[in-house]
Amino acid sequence: MDMRTRKESGFLQGARSRDFRVRWARSERTERLFPGFVRFGVLVAILLSLASLEFGQSQGSSKMTGPAASTALQKQRQTEQSFAPALVTRGHSLFLQNCAFCHGRDAGGGESGPDLTRSKLVAEDVNGNRIATVVRNGRPGKGMPAFSLSEMQIAALAAFIHAQRAEAETENGGRRGVDVADLETGNVEAGKAFFYGAGKCSACHSPKGDLAGIASRYQGLQLEERMLYPDEARSKATVTLPSGQVMTGTLAYHDEFTLGLRDAAGFYHSWPVSDVTYTINSPVKAHVDLLGKYTDADIHNLMAYLQTLR
Repeated sequence: MDMRTRKESGFLQGARSRDFRVRWARSERTERLFPGFVRFGVLVAILLSLASLEFGQSQGSSKMTGPAASTALQKQRQTEQSFAPALVTRGHSLFLQNCAFCHGRDAGGGESGPDLTRSKLVAEDVNGNRIATVVRNGRPGKGMPAFSLSEMQIAALAAFIHAQRAEAETENGGRRGVDVADLETGNVEAGKAFFYGAGKCSACHSPKGDLAGIASRYQGLQLEERMLYPDEARSKATVTLPSGQVMTGTLAYHDEFTLGLRDAAGFYHSWPVSDVTYTINSPVKAHVDLLGKYTDADIHNLMAYLQTLR
């Protein structure tokens, strides 16, 4: 038996011990295994690249201070919309029930939803006229469902969101989100050269194929996260049984004892790894390999190029 086919593929080679794995639950009882250090590596890469931007911006910008700053802040507060405290409180309750899961408890952004206190749409909204459209229609392309709320409920939601925006504007250095503009600092041509050259991205991806329009579907941090670690990518497994039968499908589960896959019909099959011969093709592996090779410039430049694929 070819021992190479018995080895774990890609980045799973380094995750033999249960003490260094994290189980990721998937729908319909499927789950995959990802080493914690990979996700930590993604976080470090993003934070390091953003840190370099923040430092450069802080060195090159001048802050308004003294009477001028006070006057500007007073003008800003005068233009802020005001809402009855009871309406804001009602909106807070509705927000926690319907919106907080994605946008955070204070509208400052969550794992999948943007920071509403820095939203351009919210900034242009007047008494809920822009917010209402989004709430009622949703944004299916971005994973936001439509909500059936009354006019009074939407008015309360808008009041709370505006109140949170006004509060966020008065906080110095309290920004938690990442604006799209923060990640638009790279060189497009250098990014394109990396895509077709050192990064070897073109071996699996095509600007006119799977990446066509990706910058219209994802922006800012969402796009960068998918670039660094596309966790929705599915590995393929090929299993040869003792009888010689070959089965292929999407990898559903894998550890040192068991391998499971879902076939084309959606049925789940699993075997002890000691009883079968198998190979795993993991499209994520190339992204994981790049995590240790990227420079800050590589990340910014590659992002700049991907942002042109609209």
